[in-house]
Amino acid sequence: MMGVGMPACPPEKMLDRIAQIGVIVVIRSATKADALRVSRVLLGAGVKALEVTYTTPDASKVITTLRRETSGEVLVGAGTIRSVDDSLRAAESGADFLVSPGSPPRLIEAMLATGRLVLPGVLTPTEVMHARSLGVSAVKLFPAALVGPNGLRALLGPFPDVAFVPTGGIKMDEVVTWLDAGAHAVGLGSTLAPASLSGDIPAQELALRVHRFLGDALGGPQRRASRTRG
Repeated sequence: MMGVGMPACPPEKMLDRIAQIGVIVVIRSATKADALRVSRVLLGAGVKALEVTYTTPDASKVITTLRRETSGEVLVGAGTIRSVDDSLRAAESGADFLVSPGSPPRLIEAMLATGRLVLPGVLTPTEVMHARSLGVSAVKLFPAALVGPNGLRALLGPFPDVAFVPTGGIKMDEVVTWLDAGAHAVGLGSTLAPASLSGDIPAQELALRVHRFLGDALGGPQRRASRTRG
């Protein structure tokens, strides 16, 4: 693809980094300003992986801005990729990984062509098989709340070599259960990342909630490091 630079690291290493982090926080806002404000509070509180959805206006600019403001220790991916054009713009913005809600073959091929880690959305065994046949090693299980951790365990039976990142309808206090069920990492949306913030007190409240979640519910860096594959 013309104009698309090389990713920060190969997909395999990006997948390992995501496993170490354990949680990808999904940013879905009505304005660019809201997305940046929420993202900055989350990052300041210790979040290490964000997914900026392409339903957010100026999502590419949000990703570019966050990449410029953060070090390589923070991952900034692009979510809700629904078209070939979305995948190209996301890669050009510097996104570390690409996530789609579904798995149309043409879209998967376009995302893979960027050289980035690709997480197409799947829900059924057939969809997992189709994604694997195109060369995908990791998938977004979506909407995860429909199948629950037991559904993930069942999928890992025939697909032990697939990294599943369940997303959609997961609450903060359910994250450890998903990880223990075999999730490579977990995607958290509005349960941790509000669409917007107003005033300093809500921002402080969000930062405190994130601190508690990362320190208590997620189990700290030792637990995250133990999940790294390879």
